[in-house]
Amino acid sequence: MVETILQHWIFSSFVFPFLLIFFIAFGILEKSKLFGDNRKQLNALIAFVIGLIFVGAVFPKLVVGNLILFLTVAIVVMFVGLLLWGFVAGEGGLKFGDAPKNLKYLIGIVILIAVVIATLWATGVEGNLLDFLFRQKWSTEFWTNFAFVAVIVIALAAVLKKQAA
Repeated sequence: MVETILQHWIFSSFVFPFLLIFFIAFGILEKSKLFGDNRKQLNALIAFVIGLIFVGAVFPKLVVGNLILFLTVAIVVMFVGLLLWGFVAGEGGLKFGDAPKNLKYLIGIVILIAVVIATLWATGVEGNLLDFLFRQKWSTEFWTNFAFVAVIVIALAAVLKKQAA
């Protein structure tokens, strides 16, 4: 398999984790002014040592690597959701005027469901999930009972709402 220079094990196992921890530690030391004002060299040296110690340990690198992977996927999923919301809202935001009161919430829920389904599809989980929910011995009885309870809850909510008004 062909690799780029940035995919080499030296970069992925040592350089990138070191730079990440170095810059985070340096930023925290600069912002907190733990060693006083205008101590950039001391803060850089301490962040350098923290980065080197971090690179020497295996397990923390694996944890941070997994967290970074999760963070990048979460950022992309949030971006897709916000992009869909932007398509619906337009440049000036949602202007409902005479629209029903809870339309904004309904649109948000539909977008959330669409993003969840798209994420499940993109990760390849939806097949196993559908098999688990709908192709088991117990699924027919469960979904029948679920639909029955949902109809009762909706009917009770409608009746109680009319009585309260």
